Amino acid sequence: MTKTAVVVFNLGGPDSLESVEPFLYNLFSDPAIIAVPGWLRAFIAKTITRKRTPVAQKIYAQIGGKSPILEETKKQAEALEDTLKASGMEARVFICMRYWHPMTEEIVAQVSDYAPDKIILLPLYPQFSTTTTGSSFAAWERETIRQGVAAPTARLCCYPMEKHFISAQVRAIQEKYFSASADGRMRILFSAHGLPEKIIRKGDPYQWQVEKTAQAIVALLGIPDLDYGVCYQSRVGPMKWIGPSTEEEILRAGKEKKSLMIVPIAFVSEHSETLVELDIEYRELARSSGVPAYHRIPALGADEEYIAALADMCIQVAQTGKTCSSTGARLCPKEFQPCPTTLL
Repeated sequence: MTKTAVVVFNLGGPDSLESVEPFLYNLFSDPAIIAVPGWLRAFIAKTITRKRTPVAQKIYAQIGGKSPILEETKKQAEALEDTLKASGMEARVFICMRYWHPMTEEIVAQVSDYAPDKIILLPLYPQFSTTTTGSSFAAWERETIRQGVAAPTARLCCYPMEKHFISAQVRAIQEKYFSASADGRMRILFSAHGLPEKIIRKGDPYQWQVEKTAQAIVALLGIPDLDYGVCYQSRVGPMKWIGPSTEEEILRAGKEKKSLMIVPIAFVSEHSETLVELDIEYRELARSSGVPAYHRIPALGADEEYIAALADMCIQVAQTGKTCSSTGARLCPKEFQPCPTTLL
């Protein structure tokens, strides 16, 4: 039987307050995040890290002094491995974090020791961005070359409209929406991590894919005249970011006396952006801005249908070798570059 290594990619997060600083430095020294020459990027990364570390430490102090993302990802990986084995696939699922342990170098070595016949790279980012999935794929490529890992590799680049992923989101919303919107003044905000506008202008498809995810969810919800919007959170630095921002939309809802239901559309694991930014900071902003009620839908985590979606895509990729939502067909319009289906 063919041995398959499935590598799930996630951002990673500090496992203590002391590791916040090196985590941030790893993040800001990534050329996919700050695209300047290496010597200048190192200087910028050190400067930003020095300024951001005290702020970030206060954020993580509110959720136990560390990020929960590794524990969340372990639950997803275990559930995915169980599902794949139940389907008859001989597979082991590895967790590969981009900016904190377990990082690419460690996991490439572990996969090499496993000696798989095939490797499937599976991002836990439903929507593709050069700053997330693209960065993880590039780091993996560099490290496998360095360590001499030569097993055939398939990259499942994105799944913004995968039917079971969408259905899982819809079910999570339906469980709260109808009871919470009894007064008829509920607005759904699909909130995703933002990006600087210049990254989108270079052809990054992330914003287009996020909005396609929202449209697919709304279509399946089937609620007539649904009041909803897409917004972007977690802005850092002076650059112009894509919008509207989640803060702007909360303030607008307060003026209009609209209750809010926040859906973390691009996050599938709970971490600081959901547990602090959405649950604490934005909830307080909503209260102080006059929003009548504020509800937040949980990230999918190890939701059974979401895990089934990941497993189905892995099985299709293993059988066909096709990438890009496992269909093999390019998903994004041609104006968006780069696309893994054209780079591989």
